[in-house]
Amino acid sequence: MSNQRFCCCSSAVIWIVGNPCAGGDPPIPAPVVRRDWLIDNACFAEDSVVVKFDGVCYFFSLLTSDQVQAKALTTVLFVIGAVGLQTVLGFGLAYLVHRQKRGGGLLTVVFLIPMMLSPVIVGAFWRLMLDSSFGVVNGTLSMLGVDGPQWLSQQGVALLSLIFVDTWQWTPFIMVIALAGLNAVPSYLYEAADIDQASDWFKFKSITLPIVWPILLIAILFRVIDAFRLFDIVLIVTGGGPGGTTETLSFHIYKLAIRNFQTGLASAYGVLMLIVVNIMAVIFIKYLERLQSK
Repeated sequence: MSNQRFCCCSSAVIWIVGNPCAGGDPPIPAPVVRRDWLIDNACFAEDSVVVKFDGVCYFFSLLTSDQVQAKALTTVLFVIGAVGLQTVLGFGLAYLVHRQKRGGGLLTVVFLIPMMLSPVIVGAFWRLMLDSSFGVVNGTLSMLGVDGPQWLSQQGVALLSLIFVDTWQWTPFIMVIALAGLNAVPSYLYEAADIDQASDWFKFKSITLPIVWPILLIAILFRVIDAFRLFDIVLIVTGGGPGGTTETLSFHIYKLAIRNFQTGLASAYGVLMLIVVNIMAVIFIKYLERLQSK
């Protein structure tokens, strides 16, 4: 029994390879190894099974894959476009609502409606709206004498459509947090600036923005993390098309795990995404600490 090896197939990333007793059978994924095959060919046979963890190989294949790099580029472009646009629009709306003397609460409630909806509902809604054949967007453009593009099936335009849909839903999130920061600015600072006859632009860049920026940065961090793992809107609106140009990293994991049954590779994929998100979070937190120390 000292030279006997017992079989192990409890993990999706373990493979049974090179079995001499079986005459050099090809590698078999551990989750689908038959119990009788293990009993007859692998277990209790002297030096019969070599168990190898392929996790490192999965990580290497992902990091060197041109396909994964393309999905990563698509995800980065989406995150930069969506979060950047949401930050500008959200802060702008918050600034306008903050300066509104009457009806500010009602405007806030109205702007919050898209954020209250399920992403699946939002995706289905905008998929109908952006349909090139009977969508209301192209219908309105045709009434104005403009030929609308193929919003969901044209390369380049489809990614812009996803950015627009995500911006429509999550701009209120930035607006609410920015509005809370604006309300926290002490009023005596503006009063002192008015005494010195400071312009609105000077008050904005010297008082408002420095105080609100750390709070706004927290909202940006949450949105970057959420946009980085975007999946549901891609699935509903474009399905990853056209030609996979709108496939994000999360959507690619879904294809590998659910459609192609490559669970080991998808698991390594998820671990890499988690590492990237943690690195981004650490960078944001370090930057916030530097702001607070000043």
